[in-house]
Amino acid sequence: MELLAPAGNYEKFLTALHFGADAVYLSGKSFGLRAFAGNFTNEEILRACKEAHSLNKKVYVTLNILAKDIDFVNLNEYLDFLTSAKVDGVIASDVGIIYHIRKYAPNLDVHVSTQANVTNSASANFFADMGVKRIVLARELSLCEIKEIRKNLDKSVELEAFVHGAMCISYSGRCLLSNYFTGRDSNHGECVQCCRWKYTVKETSREDENEVQEDERGTYIFNSKDMNLINHLNELKEAGVDSLKIEGRMKSVYYVATVVNAYKKALKMLPNKPTKEICDELEKTSHRRYTTGFLLGDDDKEFLETSNPVQKSEFMGVVVKEENKRLYLEQRNNIKNGYVLQVLSPNDDVFNKEFVVEDMQNEDGEKIEVANVAKQIISIKSPGLKLNAGDILRK
Repeated sequence: MELLAPAGNYEKFLTALHFGADAVYLSGKSFGLRAFAGNFTNEEILRACKEAHSLNKKVYVTLNILAKDIDFVNLNEYLDFLTSAKVDGVIASDVGIIYHIRKYAPNLDVHVSTQANVTNSASANFFADMGVKRIVLARELSLCEIKEIRKNLDKSVELEAFVHGAMCISYSGRCLLSNYFTGRDSNHGECVQCCRWKYTVKETSREDENEVQEDERGTYIFNSKDMNLINHLNELKEAGVDSLKIEGRMKSVYYVATVVNAYKKALKMLPNKPTKEICDELEKTSHRRYTTGFLLGDDDKEFLETSNPVQKSEFMGVVVKEENKRLYLEQRNNIKNGYVLQVLSPNDDVFNKEFVVEDMQNEDGEKIEVANVAKQIISIKSPGLKLNAGDILRK
């Protein structure tokens, strides 16, 4: 199965590739549902496609807004560009946009977004008849329901399923809360995640009494847990899923590295379950409590979260290079001499290895006790682990 990773900006794109993603999905500066991610200029999309294709990996670009007529004004120009850039597919949800792409740019592969809410075989075949290449299934499906769709769908149409990350409290991401409260349209990529805010619910005849009581952490009555299906990859494969999608274009570089690395290692272990060490990796980056969502039917129906995100490690730096018995890092959090750092790497020989920070120097070769300037380049005594550029250090 393909491992598909989010790329909110170019650094996250490179990180996803380094840690083993087979493909990435990203957005240009328009038509995507993550307007506040860094996103990609046309020049960056061209660079990303060349870089990915040189590594035999793929790039998918989102066009998944729910469109109005005015959104079609510049669409043809953008489709011409994406065709020339040789993107491997576009992700769309609006039936009008899909219809237009199939007529205007028939050589562009279309992936139907989860925003289209495909939850049954009839819907899947409707899009298949339109000539789409792949259907991104709604998160509200069980394994049995995925199997049924696969059985009733032409084998040439691929199925993609989310396996990890935040879940929207609204049905497959179709939400109006952000628009209502702030005027920012979640269906045009401007969601402010107001489902994460604190609320109280009152019964109309008792307006002075809270029906849902808050504690010191709030109620979070619209706040879903995060999806985590790392222990169910073999079941997804047997159900006929072709691509495993990680949510998180708005998440950090460290999140992308940690989650992609864990799922890549888990995929290499199939048909066996991942080890506890691999599963524990997913506790080391910021997340809400985990759930399997709808995948197991009635076995896990506790979706609501009751606390803020947690994580068990801190992103300290990125390896730049190693030379002359010195390890050069780009700092991400304050680093001090004597800190014990752990390696996050796709290379199993150094993955989770630990070492002590010694003899720290700034870019001018001057000895320092603490690195506390954002993204400054520092060097330390080489720990002798043969680390690669792009590997991450955490505490």
